[in-house]
Amino acid sequence: MTIDVVRLRVLVALARAGTVTAAARELHYSQPSVSHHLARLEAETGAKLVQRVGRGVRLTEAGRLLAERGAEILGRLDAASDELSAHVGLRAGRVRLAAFPSALGTFVPAAAQRLAREHPGLDLRLMEAEPPEALRLLRAGEVDVAVVFRYGGTGPEDDGVRLVHLLDDPSLLVAPGAAASGLVTLGTASGSDLAADVAAYADAPWIAGCERCRAHLLALCADAGFEPRVSFTTDDYVAVQAMVAAGLGVAVLPRLALSAHRHPDVLTRELPGPARRVHAATYGEPPDPPATAALVAALLRAQLGAGDGAGDGVGPSLSSSVALQTAVPVPGS
Repeated sequence: MTIDVVRLRVLVALARAGTVTAAARELHYSQPSVSHHLARLEAETGAKLVQRVGRGVRLTEAGRLLAERGAEILGRLDAASDELSAHVGLRAGRVRLAAFPSALGTFVPAAAQRLAREHPGLDLRLMEAEPPEALRLLRAGEVDVAVVFRYGGTGPEDDGVRLVHLLDDPSLLVAPGAAASGLVTLGTASGSDLAADVAAYADAPWIAGCERCRAHLLALCADAGFEPRVSFTTDDYVAVQAMVAAGLGVAVLPRLALSAHRHPDVLTRELPGPARRVHAATYGEPPDPPATAALVAALLRAQLGAGDGAGDGVGPSLSSSVALQTAVPVPGS
């Protein structure tokens, strides 16, 4: 069986866009052209890939399977094309990065600026994604580098994922200022002991974040002897701070989030204990393609300025506690 790559790309676009019209718009094809390619792909594979439903179509189980595998195949083909271009002295080509929001709001723009200055022919594509999604995109070949974070309790990454340590990002307890009231304020928390600080809010509502951040919060509260009552869940650190400032709850945020945005009506205190570790992740056997290696090097240099501007007076800035690391792979760490 031979599958035409162009037709496979049409099927993947249909799976992603949801309708023939949207897939045609994404690919800059006419709708009849999309329908023709799908019909030819069904003939090539001998499988029913799409099913008409009302005025639209939906993928069959076979169609969904092929689209899923096709996305991985196309990602690898695109990556191979980019790597080949990158080998021509980094004069041209494309490199793609997925990163979590607070990284995009702090050191990633500086890395992008440095990369553009040093390699003006490279086309950098940025995408926002939390670590699990960023790693999925990396494994599928849809991005070349993923900026991710890991807490102490985070499980090992999949085989083939290589991690370059960028920086350590401490956690801060975020509570409303005295004006918000209704909740205990940070000034009433006793001492610098982790259990004392977190336990002061055992009866308050909590605001949780993404999957990895939520697990970290639950672990912190468990160590302090209680289970938090999570009233809100959002990945948006701006929204988290706004809700805290309004007295709707308390939260734990990494310093990067407070460096990217700091609400004037919240109080913070750095929590003792291990910080989350931020990494640049690549996939596959070393060495990395030149464009990928250049991006990782730019991230390593740019992170030296990360964390400046938190301005909370609760401890040293993030940049004072990290140093430029040698880009060595750390499998499953």
